[in-house]
Amino acid sequence: MERLIEIDDRATGLRAAIAIDSTALGPAAGGVRTRAYPTFADAVADAGALARAMTSKCAIAGLDAGGGKAVVWDHGDWAREAGFERLGEVIESLGGAFRTAGDLGTTAADLAAMARRCRYVHLDEVELAASVARGVTRCADACLARRGAGWSGLRVALQGAGAIGAACARALAARGARITVADLDRERAGALAAAIGGTVLPPDEVLAAEVDLVVPCAVGGVLTAAAVTSLRAWAVVPAANNAVADRQAARLLVDRGILHVPDLVASAGAVIEGIGRTVMGLEPAARAALIDRLGEVAAEVLERTSVTGTPADQVAEAIGAGRIRTKIV
Repeated sequence: MERLIEIDDRATGLRAAIAIDSTALGPAAGGVRTRAYPTFADAVADAGALARAMTSKCAIAGLDAGGGKAVVWDHGDWAREAGFERLGEVIESLGGAFRTAGDLGTTAADLAAMARRCRYVHLDEVELAASVARGVTRCADACLARRGAGWSGLRVALQGAGAIGAACARALAARGARITVADLDRERAGALAAAIGGTVLPPDEVLAAEVDLVVPCAVGGVLTAAAVTSLRAWAVVPAANNAVADRQAARLLVDRGILHVPDLVASAGAVIEGIGRTVMGLEPAARAALIDRLGEVAAEVLERTSVTGTPADQVAEAIGAGRIRTKIV
């Protein structure tokens, strides 16, 4: 990791960490995650892990950017709006070395507070979510092609009905898939299911649903060894960051023959949209082309995993590392 900034702001109660993993290809990019972690040390550790994943994601996506992440510890005893303004000030002080947007637990109001103090905050969550959904759909295309399956009647279990989950649900339903939605907010899940003609499952049942494709769109680490063992789907395409909990779970996906496009590839649409526009100056058509290319990367990952038996996450990381070496040598 190139840099770790820990924030303990007594005036607002803000406790946060900004991890900048790599700027070898360009400024670090990554969202702001807000969670009630057990301890601040857990928040710092998550920032580092997420930043490392963003380095691979940006490299795989062909972006002139590296990986970073901001994590806010929601410990309950802080002035939220003022705290996010303070976070914006810290990010502004980095002079563009870190570019950010929303992530799990961070609201539009939080981002707006940051943007009052910082130029490097992407505010259009709808646009970013739509870009993630486009990338997830292209990666699902790669799974279907490998399986020899079609979209009509494809059964999809989607975990999480927030901005990204909703965008993915609509995009997949538009292809002809039958969607089952789960969210901790059952009312939100019901509204989304009604809008797309889908159904609702309890959150603790969605990963083991009798479906073809599982799309985690909420917290990371949900694909534990136990969860992978109970999967009935033949493919997994996560939009959630760091969806696979550990190496054991990644190995089980291979051993069970489940097609897996890692989130390093599948969820890269948002960073392509943000960095492609603000750093690389790409026109909409060029950004869309980079997102569509994720389907080709997914097909390469699936092929390498099939041939070598190497878990998909490791294959994707190797692809990203190769691009970084090529660019900096």
